[in-house]
Amino acid sequence: MIKTEVFDNELQALANFAKVISHPARLAILKYLAETKTCISGDISDSLPLSRTTVSQHLKELRDMGLIHGEIDGLKINYCLCGSCIAEKLELFDTFFGKIKDVSIHCETNKSC
Repeated sequence: MIKTEVFDNELQALANFAKVISHPARLAILKYLAETKTCISGDISDSLPLSRTTVSQHLKELRDMGLIHGEIDGLKINYCLCGSCIAEKLELFDTFFGKIKDVSIHCETNKSC
């Protein structure tokens, strides 16, 4: 048995989503796609300080999570955001952190967040 299997599906989905968006390059790709609405993979690597191969690997992670779609156009792939999947994943975060945020017991420390 894999240790993650002992946790419910919602926690596993949330952890997988967090893992995918935990890399700044993937966040930069999502931001770029949001700003440009659609683009070609080569354009993405031109706007990031990473090689095309590295960008391609990050695009695969985002695509596998369903956060982006890629449509083949000749030798190029046009990528765009998947709004419904992003909304679904954000709902997981909102639900999870909403429960934590609303807890009325707070430890007092001298440290700030």
